[in-house]
Amino acid sequence: MALHPRTGGVAPQKGLPNNLRTVRITALAFRRHVEKKLHREEKSYEIEQLMKEKRSEEYEVLEEVFDRSTLMVIYDFMNRGAIDRIYGVVKAGKEARVYWGKDKEGKELAVKIYLTVSAEFRKGMLKYIEGDPRFRNVKRDTRSLIFAWAQKEFRNLEQAVAAKVRVPKPIAVKNNVLIMEFIGKNGVSAPSMKEQPPRNPERIYETLLTYLERLYKKAELVHGDLSEYNIMIWKGRPVIFDMSQAVPLSHPMANFLLNRDIANINKFFSRLGIEVLAVEEVYRRVTGHGSA
Repeated sequence: MALHPRTGGVAPQKGLPNNLRTVRITALAFRRHVEKKLHREEKSYEIEQLMKEKRSEEYEVLEEVFDRSTLMVIYDFMNRGAIDRIYGVVKAGKEARVYWGKDKEGKELAVKIYLTVSAEFRKGMLKYIEGDPRFRNVKRDTRSLIFAWAQKEFRNLEQAVAAKVRVPKPIAVKNNVLIMEFIGKNGVSAPSMKEQPPRNPERIYETLLTYLERLYKKAELVHGDLSEYNIMIWKGRPVIFDMSQAVPLSHPMANFLLNRDIANINKFFSRLGIEVLAVEEVYRRVTGHGSA
């Protein structure tokens, strides 16, 4: 009886009937299957022990809401020290949930977990992914698209930070889990402009126009869904969030989305009594060329 030089299993021997060779190969495959299953069970046990150590009502909610693969990602981040604790939900939507967390140094985190089962979400995101050369080769199944969506937000945030646009600083991303800087204090998120209009609207309006210009000229991005709903005011400054749908300038919808962003901002500040610039003038300032 000979051992296979690579696998260590029983090697098929010349001259044996085909049915015996099949039995031996199948036995080797079964052994591998059992080993994988045992490895998965060990990982599951580790997750359960970790959750017991850090048990809270929020962890129980996590276990109820998210699938095993998502929990494995959270476990991996905990193992690496990127996350130490996860507390309650600070924002819940159809597309994602944002949890308040802390790292080992006690620094506050926003842990954004995209829901991986929403067909409606898949349909909505396609128009932003298609035409983005950074994600040209992404598969079109729901899970792959959502993993790409999380990566897209992470990269958009990186580009915005590099362009000196105030956004939550990205920390880490894996699959459908994105870790960012928490904007707020002690688990209480900073208010959006919709929730609490700015006290100094003229200055905030001017700052936002500067951010739009930096996004366009330095980050080469258009936010694509900018409004009072996804701009926070923190320490007297606007912070733009929800950057997942932002598109590069080469995207076929970039010009349309930029005009919509400008119109949304102008409409909001007009209601506050601010004398806003014409859309065409803002467009020229942001892009440095042409008209809207």
